[in-house]
Amino acid sequence: MNSDRDPIVAIATAPGRGGIGVVRVSGRELAPVVDALLGARAAALQPRRALHAAFLDAEGRALDDGLALLFPAPHSYTGETVLELQGHGGPVVLQLLVERCLQAGRAIGLRIAEPGEFTRRAYLNERLDLAQAEAVADLIDAATAQAVRSAARSLTGEFSRAVHALADALTELRTLVEATLDFPEEEIDFLEAADARGRLQRLRAQLASLLARAQQGALLREGLHVVLVGAPNVGKSSLLNALAGQEVAIVTPIAGTTRDRIRQTIDIEGIPLHVTDTAGIRDEALADEVERIGIARTLAEVERADVVLHLVDAAAAAAAAGTDAAVLARVRERLRPQVPVITVRNKIDLTGEPARADEAAIALSARDGRGLDGLRARLLAVAGWQSEQAESVFLARERQLDALRRAAARLAAAAEQADVAHGYGNARLELFAEDLRLAGQALGEVTGEVSADELLGQIFSRFCIGK
Repeated sequence: MNSDRDPIVAIATAPGRGGIGVVRVSGRELAPVVDALLGARAAALQPRRALHAAFLDAEGRALDDGLALLFPAPHSYTGETVLELQGHGGPVVLQLLVERCLQAGRAIGLRIAEPGEFTRRAYLNERLDLAQAEAVADLIDAATAQAVRSAARSLTGEFSRAVHALADALTELRTLVEATLDFPEEEIDFLEAADARGRLQRLRAQLASLLARAQQGALLREGLHVVLVGAPNVGKSSLLNALAGQEVAIVTPIAGTTRDRIRQTIDIEGIPLHVTDTAGIRDEALADEVERIGIARTLAEVERADVVLHLVDAAAAAAAAGTDAAVLARVRERLRPQVPVITVRNKIDLTGEPARADEAAIALSARDGRGLDGLRARLLAVAGWQSEQAESVFLARERQLDALRRAAARLAAAAEQADVAHGYGNARLELFAEDLRLAGQALGEVTGEVSADELLGQIFSRFCIGK
């Protein structure tokens, strides 16, 4: 396993060609690299001031021409001394710069950075906490404008500050509890004198609010997997095209046109919806081999769905009732528990019925767009999105949600202990204090104050190289 003390280098810009490319070097002592790459111009390099210079190869010839910036420790992204070489964005020239840095830094043990290693060092050197470090990757990967804003809030520390405020209040309550345990002879009715129940109730309400905002953020980050199912020729591909606002799938009057899954991500109020059009489900005895494979893939897609839209043809609803019921039965056999199925009556342009969206069904026309807004609103409601909270949402990960849920469960257990502590002495108060301690430990996992090395490895290995 590579040491966190090794100096590291990597290309920090995305792969491919571009006007500008950045090579980043981080370590405790980078003078050999600076001198080798900049030659006589190295003496002119000042902290945090861009220097225009040629980047030199081993023979002193120019490899590239660009800007060099030096960020001395600890005032840098990683907390170590950082050198950034901003040159032209060709993949070959950037690779040559990296090789030259490795050559020049051989004596100090310079090596290629692992994925996420720059941000890992920022965390280890206390430039970022773990929630902020994860927000770096989330900001890079954000699929919608709302996700970008939420990730930026986490990166600036707003999420971490909310967690720390909870942890501080929890620590204060723990201190009062444990002081009472240490001095039982005082015979102070702790629960009444210190307003422990009131403090705990306020803590639980604050944590519930934070968890709700984090769950909204997780929705922004992960999105919703929506699967369109139905018999052949009920308009699944037309609905996908209507939601996407473009011709994503081929639409013809011929039943069974769609033979395989077609995925498209759409943005509704900042929520990424990953919509999958699938092959129509019908009796395999009536289908050819390719269509049977498509039906099998449809059912496999249903198993991964967060929401299923079951389309029926409003113009032929009575005649096709048996077929639609059979489709729905096959879908429910493969569906995970509690995954909602929304019935969508398509083709109301042929029946003349009005568009509607209620608990029974959504009636719309994929052809002329009537009823699409009702479907969008229903999908957001199923997802649990609350637009009024949008500007206070944190882009959270499942790991963070799990820690917050465990903290909430421990506070709930503490509340039960508090309710029965009176009259049972210190035995119940000790359990009360232990639940508070475990809740605080769970909160510490969010920001990384309580973490395991293997957890850090899993988190940072998912980052891109150079970040």
